[in-house]
Amino acid sequence: MFVLITKAVAAYALGSVSGSLLLGRRQGFDIRESGSGNAGGTNALRTRGWTFAISVVLVDIGKGALAVWLALLVPTTQASPGLYVEALACGFAAVLGHVFPVYYGFRGGKGAATVVGTILVLCPIAVPPLLLVWLLVLGGTGYVGLSTVVAGVSLVPLLWWLAPQVGSLHTYALACAALLVLTHAGNLWRLYRGTEHRFERARVLARLFEERR
Repeated sequence: MFVLITKAVAAYALGSVSGSLLLGRRQGFDIRESGSGNAGGTNALRTRGWTFAISVVLVDIGKGALAVWLALLVPTTQASPGLYVEALACGFAAVLGHVFPVYYGFRGGKGAATVVGTILVLCPIAVPPLLLVWLLVLGGTGYVGLSTVVAGVSLVPLLWWLAPQVGSLHTYALACAALLVLTHAGNLWRLYRGTEHRFERARVLARLFEERR
């Protein structure tokens, strides 16, 4: 158990390294003082452009993948629930670190990119269909938050289908999906009220459909 706790704490500390806050600090600004105030990739895109946003997303994906990879790499003990379970725990700890970063007053991003990073190691075959769901919803609606929530929720049946025997992975998918819904609660509320920001240029599928009518 000591090894598991040590790994989880280390993963949380790694997850707390926010891409937008770290890169923003190097350039002399705090992304939380711009746009929506969120330290995630979407706000980075809206306020700082594609180059900065892509850098942020790569950092946030990378730390999720690294946390899980290191958990699998470091040996465990006989008292451990298992190396793969430890990796799942460390993956979720890294996501929590991104959402509630200890280095930045527990004000971080919404966790989506870091979740993707963990899945890249835990079940890489799930990433392409997950990305496809995200792109389809974004292309049809233009709402990034909604696209992320739908993709996050779809992770549950997707992993059930791809890895039906790995119960711990299904639990992990449920936990990540629930967290993504919670972190995007503001987006969902604004969507309900009709005030959510929409990326019109991203509504490629919607425009194609409208042109064919």
